[in-house]
Amino acid sequence: MKLNRGRRRRRDLKKSVGNGEARLSELPNDVLLNILETQSTEAATNVEDRLSELPNDLLLNILERVGTLDAVRTCILSKKMHKLPTMLSQIVIDLSPRDLIQMDGVVAHVADKILSTRSPQITVRKLKLKFFLVPSRCLSIGKSVGLAMATQKFDAAEFEIMTLRDNGCCTDAHRLVFAQQFNDFVGDCPDAFSGLTRLDLRNMRFGESDIPNILSTCKQLESLSLFECDGGVCSVLHVEHARLVEFVITFGEFKTVVLDRLPRLQRMTYNIWPCGENPLVLGFVPQLWKLSLTKANLSSGKILNLSKLLDNAPTVSDLYLDFLSEKIWVQPECPKVLAPVLAKLRFLNLDHLPEECDITWTLFLLEAAPYLEELCITVWDHKCRMESQKSISEKSDVKWEPSVPHFKHKKLVRLIIYGFQSDDNFIGYVRRVIQAAVNIREVSLHDRKVCQWCFEKFPHLEVRPSSYPRTSEELDLLREKMTAASATASPFIHFRS
Repeated sequence: MKLNRGRRRRRDLKKSVGNGEARLSELPNDVLLNILETQSTEAATNVEDRLSELPNDLLLNILERVGTLDAVRTCILSKKMHKLPTMLSQIVIDLSPRDLIQMDGVVAHVADKILSTRSPQITVRKLKLKFFLVPSRCLSIGKSVGLAMATQKFDAAEFEIMTLRDNGCCTDAHRLVFAQQFNDFVGDCPDAFSGLTRLDLRNMRFGESDIPNILSTCKQLESLSLFECDGGVCSVLHVEHARLVEFVITFGEFKTVVLDRLPRLQRMTYNIWPCGENPLVLGFVPQLWKLSLTKANLSSGKILNLSKLLDNAPTVSDLYLDFLSEKIWVQPECPKVLAPVLAKLRFLNLDHLPEECDITWTLFLLEAAPYLEELCITVWDHKCRMESQKSISEKSDVKWEPSVPHFKHKKLVRLIIYGFQSDDNFIGYVRRVIQAAVNIREVSLHDRKVCQWCFEKFPHLEVRPSSYPRTSEELDLLREKMTAASATASPFIHFRS
């Protein structure tokens, strides 16, 4: 009976693969892992089938898509596949924090085993290791990676380093200790860090010169992510690096982050900075095209002038601003002042605007960005992300008036609104955009987003009833209201509930 089931399973697997071996590499990862486990079990019992005859290059393609630890587990069961882990061109050990707590020692062991037995002729296209900042294990990983980098070719290498205390229970004293441990790690393993292309750190409070020294050691670094890392309260971070392409900062107590000289920087993300007038200074960043800023503006928050912020970065074509459902923290500005720095803006995303705020103020950006192609707005009191949890009555509107009556925009082709409601705020806004954007082709209107955590975490806070249109009569009436005054062909208006 078991043999018949095994034959049926092999027959089904062969059918799913089809007549061509190339199609196997296109299957989902869970199916591939199922196939590999079946293949390995049958190899152990000397049962011959078509899968056991697959060439190494195809098996390696499958193994690299299911993760290194799963690949190693699978290969242990088969003599034919026993040496395949040493031939992998991608070595990725990226466990969840829970699994990492139980298996942190495995990361160092597997990484050392694979890297020390690899053929130098096979390029490591990607190495990604996530591990805890435990000095003894870090040293083992660093030495293994450093030795491999000295004898093998790496296209990309990444460390994601966790701390034994997460941000919820990590004190300033802990952050100081973690930063010192990391500095020691870098000092003990300079060869490994000199070849890294990506580094992800969290929960560390460095000295004034530590981060510049780390960047100096990581000469090949292309991406740096700092989560709750800083140089002390109200510290100023100066950043210079010849190869850095992406820089992400989340939380931290920097007074100002100064990007002095980053000739290859393309993407900059700064999330939740302390209240300050100049959170970010863009120096020499000639290739910066994507800028993402997230901030909750509470009562003491400062207003940001985009014209000053972007003064040295007129290359930005993709701008993301997240207001965390709090007060608006950008200042509407005259197009003559703002237009020079938004000359190349193509995509604009304004996220988590407070629900009670009139969204007309956002048109100052449309007026100042003549080449904008897509405008996306999300209006949502997302209570999980709100910092103050204050009454909405304490928030204030943003006032704006157009500098040129009936201004026209020739490049905008798409308007997307999440949180659309059937009231004058939204209807008037869409009508105004359609009138201004003479070549707009599509308007997508979505209902308010829903988050179950908001209801569970804040059951005492009232949720505004939705007035999103439902019936065909309501939809037709709204379309007519929003396009009635359009002098050109009306765009497609999609209601996507």
